[in-house]
Amino acid sequence: MNEQYTIGLDYGTNSVRTLIVNTANGREVGTAVWHYEHGDAGVILARDPNLARQHPADYLKGAEITIKKALADAKKNARRFKPEQVIGIGVDTTGSTPLPVDAAGQPLAFNRKFAKNPAAMAWLWKDHMGVAEAAEITELAKKIRPQFLAKCGGTYSSEWFFSKILHCLRTAPEVFASAHSWVELADYIPAMLTGTEAPDKFTAGVCAAGHKAMWNAGWNGYPDAEFLSQLDPKLGLLRSRLPGRVHPIDRAVGGLTEGWAKKTGLRTGIPVAVGAFDAHLGAVGSGIQPGILVKIIGTSTCDIAVSPNKERLADVPGLCGIVDGSVLPGYFGLEAGQSAVGDIFNWWVHYIKPHGEKLSHRNLDAEAAKLLPGESGLLALDWNNGNRTVLVDQRLTGLLVGQTLYTSPVEIYRALIEATAFGALTIINRFEEYGVKIGQVVNCGGIAEKSAITMQIYADVTGRPMKVSRSAQSCALGAAIAGAVVAGAHKDCAAAQKAMCGLKPKIFKPTTKAHETYRELYPLYRKLHDAFGTKDWHGNLFDVMKKLIEIRQRVRK
Repeated sequence: MNEQYTIGLDYGTNSVRTLIVNTANGREVGTAVWHYEHGDAGVILARDPNLARQHPADYLKGAEITIKKALADAKKNARRFKPEQVIGIGVDTTGSTPLPVDAAGQPLAFNRKFAKNPAAMAWLWKDHMGVAEAAEITELAKKIRPQFLAKCGGTYSSEWFFSKILHCLRTAPEVFASAHSWVELADYIPAMLTGTEAPDKFTAGVCAAGHKAMWNAGWNGYPDAEFLSQLDPKLGLLRSRLPGRVHPIDRAVGGLTEGWAKKTGLRTGIPVAVGAFDAHLGAVGSGIQPGILVKIIGTSTCDIAVSPNKERLADVPGLCGIVDGSVLPGYFGLEAGQSAVGDIFNWWVHYIKPHGEKLSHRNLDAEAAKLLPGESGLLALDWNNGNRTVLVDQRLTGLLVGQTLYTSPVEIYRALIEATAFGALTIINRFEEYGVKIGQVVNCGGIAEKSAITMQIYADVTGRPMKVSRSAQSCALGAAIAGAVVAGAHKDCAAAQKAMCGLKPKIFKPTTKAHETYRELYPLYRKLHDAFGTKDWHGNLFDVMKKLIEIRQRVRK
C-alpha cells in the first residue's frame, strides 16, 4: 500500500490508451486501449483527402472505458494494487488538433445542431484543408511579423492551429460564429477531467500553444490582434478569447472532479497535469536530455530535441518550432518530423494490397531484410502526406524512381522504408547544421517496437546506432511522468525520468558496407528532394536513373 502510481492518458489518431505506472521504478502494471467508434478507424473522412476530423464524444467515452479497464488490469498484475494508490494523471494527445467550443468550454459537436457537422468537430492533426490559409499566414508574417516565423521554422503549416481556424471561418462561417473559442485537444482533456473547461478556469499547455499557435512570452502570448485582423477581422476578435493561462507540464490544471472519480473509480481531487502533444511526452518517456534526439515513429514521425534555455540557440529553418518549456521545463523544445511514415507502409500493405491479402507487414519485413541496400534499383521520396520538415510543404507528394517490369512488391516496400530513413537523415543534418548536436538517437512508438528492419535501415542510412525506449508506450509513460511530478512523487521531471525511464538492451548498429551504399544513394535522394521540393534548385536529373542502375548492378554481383 506504500506504492504510488500515476496514469498516462494517451490520445492517438485511432484510439485512446490508459497506462498505469509505478512512480518509483516505471513499472507498468495496467493498460487498456479503446478504438474510437466514429468514422473510419476513428477518423471522419470525406472525398477530399485533405479532410480528417474526429468526434469529441469519443474522447469522453474513451477516457471512462480505458481508465476503468486499466484499473482492473492493474489489479490482476499487481496483487496489492488499489485504485486509491493512483495519485496523479498526465495527458498526451495528437496535435495540432483544435476543436471549437462554446462559452462554457464545451465542444460545439455536443450541440445537436452541429452534431453531424465535420467543421464543428476536432480538426485532426493530419487535416490539410487549410493549405491556402497557411500560405497566407506565412506571407503576412514575412511582411510584418518575421519574428513569428523565426520561431516556427520559417513557414506556417496547414497542420497547425490558425490555418484550420481561418479555413473554418471561410468555409463554415456558421460554425465559426457559434464558437466562443478554439482549444487544442491536449488542453481540452485535462480541462474535461478537472471541470475547468470554462474560459475563466481554463489552462493551456505551452507545448501546443508555442509549436502550433505561435504563442511566445516574448510578444505577450499569441499573435497580436492587429496581425490576426489583417487575415480576417473576425480572427482578430478571437484573439481576446484565446486561453490566458499557458504553462508547461510540471503544473496541474486542477483536481479530478467528483463526477469523473465516480465514473472511473479513482479518488476525487487527484491532480491532472497540463497536457502536451504525444510526441513531446514520448520524448519525456524516452529519457530525453540535451544531446539526445528522440524519434517517435508511428503513422507519422516527430523528432524531438531539447537545449538549455540559458544558452543562445539559433533559429532553425524548417523546424516545427523552438519553444521554451514545451518538452521539459527549463529547456527549449525543438520539434521536427515527417508527415507520414507508418501511414506510407500502411498505404502499400492495406490500400494497394500487393498480391491481394497475402502480404502483411510482418511478411514484407522478413522479405525486405533479405535484400541488400541498392539491390532494387529503386529510390523514393517520403512525401505521401506532404513534407513536414525541412520543406514544410503539404502540397508535395510521393515519388518512386527506378521501376522496371521486374520490380517486386517487397522491393518497393523496402524503398519506402529507405525513403523515410533518408528523410530522417535530412532532419538530423538540419539540426546539426545549426549547432544542435545529436549525440545519440532513441526511438519509440509502434514501428520502433515492431519493425527491426526499419530500425536497421535507419542505422545504416544515418550511420548512427538506433536505441529503443524501454517502454512500448513511451508517450503514455511521459504523460504518467508529468502526473508523477504534479502529484509530488518526484521533485521535478529530471528526477522522475531517472526513476521511471530506461532503454531496451538491443541496439541496432550500422553496418559498414550498407552505410557506404547508402552514402551513394543519399545524394540522389537529395537531388530529387531539392528538385521537387525547392524553388531554388537548378540542376539536371539525367544521371539519377543511370546511377541507380549502376549501384544495383554492382550490389547484385
